[in-house]
Amino acid sequence: MTTRVLATILFLSTVPCSLVAQEAKPTTPPAPSQTAATSQIYRVRVELVNVLMTVTDKKNRTVIDMTKDDFHVTEDGKLQTITYFSRESDLPLRIAILIDTSNSVRDRLRFEQEAAIDFLTTTIRKGKDLALVVGFDVEPQLVQDYTDDTEKLAKAIRSLQAGGVTSLYDAMFFTSKDKLYYFPPPEPYLRRVMVVISDGQDNQSERTREEALAMAQRAEVTIFTISTNRTGAEARGDKVLRYLAQQTGGRAFFPFEAGELAEDFQQIGRELRSQYSLAYVSTNAAHDGTFRNIMIQPLDKNVHVRAKAGYFAPSQ
Repeated sequence: MTTRVLATILFLSTVPCSLVAQEAKPTTPPAPSQTAATSQIYRVRVELVNVLMTVTDKKNRTVIDMTKDDFHVTEDGKLQTITYFSRESDLPLRIAILIDTSNSVRDRLRFEQEAAIDFLTTTIRKGKDLALVVGFDVEPQLVQDYTDDTEKLAKAIRSLQAGGVTSLYDAMFFTSKDKLYYFPPPEPYLRRVMVVISDGQDNQSERTREEALAMAQRAEVTIFTISTNRTGAEARGDKVLRYLAQQTGGRAFFPFEAGELAEDFQQIGRELRSQYSLAYVSTNAAHDGTFRNIMIQPLDKNVHVRAKAGYFAPSQ
C-alpha cells in the first residue's frame, strides 16, 4: 500500500505567507490510490528564524537590489544557511505610537502630536494596516486601540495632555506584551512597529529597561525612537533611545528643529516599505529559551544592515 508523507513546517518566527504557500503547494497531484483512509501521515518539525532588515548605503539611502548571496548570517558566531530571501514592501503593519506626556515634553507636545498624526495619515492603508495610541507619564494609558480609522487615531493623539513623571519602560512592556505579541505567530506575517516619542529619561517604571526590551524582542517588534531633547547635546535618555532602536533593528532620530520631526516620521514610513526578509533554520536545535545573537554581514563594505540583534529560542 502506498504511503503518503506530509511535511509540516512549524515556524519559530513566521515568514511571509507567500513563502509558506510556495512550500506547501505539491508539484504533482497525488494519485487516487494515495488518498486511502489507511494512509499514514508523518510530521516533520522545522523551525525557521525570520529576520526583517533594512539595507542602506553610506549616505543612508535604502538599497533595494540585494540578493541572499550578498550576505553572511551567523548565530552566536556560527554560520547559518539562508533558506528564504525576499524584498518586502507590502507587509501588513501593526503600529503602536507611544507618546511621552510627562512634564518634560510639555512645550513640544502639540507639534509632536501633529507630526504623529501626519505620519499615520500617510502610512495606514485602510483594510490592511492597524495602529494604536498609548500615552504615558505616571503610567501607560491606551487611548485608542487598534483601528485603521485615522480620524479616530488623530482624535486620540490630540486628547493627550502633558503632566507627571515618565514611565517609558512600563509603557513599552505593556504595549509589547498586550498588543504586539502574537502566539502562535500570525499568518500572513505582520510587520510589528513601535514608534516612541520621548526624552528617554524614565523615572517611574516598575519594569527595567532590559525587561521592556526583552518583551519587545519576544514580540518581534522593531522600535523607532524620536528624541524630544532639543538641547543640542546628547543626554542620558538619548543613549537609551538609541540602544532600544539598535537592539530591535529600528532607528533613533534626534530632531533639533521642529521641522525635522516631520521629516523623521516620513523617513520611518519610507523605511517600512523598503525592507528585506530572510529566514534560516538554526543549527542550534536546543529548546532552551536562551537569547541567540544574530549578525548579518553584507559582503559589500559600502552598505550597512540594520536588523534585530537576536531572538529568544523556544523553551519547549
